[in-house]
Amino acid sequence: MSTVTQALENAQVRGTDSSPSRRHRFDLRFLPLAATIGLFLLMSLVGGALYDGFLSPQVFLNLLIDNSFLIIVTVGMTFVILTGGIDLSVGSVVALTTMVMATLVEHHHWSFWSALPVVLLMGASFGAFMGFLIERYRLQPFIVTLAGMFLARGLCYLISIDSISISDEPMADLALWRWWITEDAYLSLSALVAVACVLLAVWTAHGTPFGRTVYAIGGNEHSALLMGLPVRRTIVAVYALSGMCSALGGVTFALYMLSGYGLHASGMELDAIAAVVIGGTLLTGGVGYVFGTLFGVLMLGLIQTLIAFDGSLSSWWTRIFVGVLLFVFCLLQRLLTRKADSSRVG
Repeated sequence: MSTVTQALENAQVRGTDSSPSRRHRFDLRFLPLAATIGLFLLMSLVGGALYDGFLSPQVFLNLLIDNSFLIIVTVGMTFVILTGGIDLSVGSVVALTTMVMATLVEHHHWSFWSALPVVLLMGASFGAFMGFLIERYRLQPFIVTLAGMFLARGLCYLISIDSISISDEPMADLALWRWWITEDAYLSLSALVAVACVLLAVWTAHGTPFGRTVYAIGGNEHSALLMGLPVRRTIVAVYALSGMCSALGGVTFALYMLSGYGLHASGMELDAIAAVVIGGTLLTGGVGYVFGTLFGVLMLGLIQTLIAFDGSLSSWWTRIFVGVLLFVFCLLQRLLTRKADSSRVG
């Protein structure tokens, strides 16, 4: 029964437990999230001190607008990593979605709203197929999703080797639509969709049996099975969710670029993984927060904004800073894991 107890502890926070050691472990779970939010605020203050106009509301709203597709993709990636898995296909699925969307709208004259459910179903089915292979045949998620990455990217070039511009007027109107919060601050439709996805994901992760099962699988899959949790279908559902989020991210990317192209979203899978890790989710699974992932994405966007305001640094410095952050947060995760293990033994 010890393994069952351990999984229960990993699957949900025991806020009513008065044991000092357990209170300590509870606090440790929030440390990466607190570090991410604190660093975001510190970098914002530094930017405000160095550059005029940096602290204007629209600068921060632009972080949501310009990274809306990445936020949506990382929502699905967070659930995958919480189970202890990985999904390398997300960037390719985004590109494939832009190609399918552009083809349906431009070449076959579908409306945006008719093409939307088709591409979402395509993404969910693609993810569910990978999840089925991982769960049914006990294959490594890294290998299966790597194959999915090559497959989706290759399918893009079967559709067209050139970029497909989207000139559909209703879709262009959606891309240009703005929700004005004040006279000088606004959000795009894609940004609102991204915020809605984050809120829905937070509720799903912490307020539904599906979310609790995801945490339990990441904590200890064998113990989750012993507790009678639906491990098999949850693993398949998690990858289906990641595929659907990637497809929805592809739709917002198509709105952002108004085109479909096989080279869209190259390397986005690495950005998504980086944002999830910086947001405080453990790569080993079982610990993490969707809200932290949001700040992970905003952190990447803030680094790019700081470099843009500076004007003297190359955009490649973004990669350097992200690499340093990843090293720091990976070390922090390792230290927290060791501390939690020593507290458990003690």
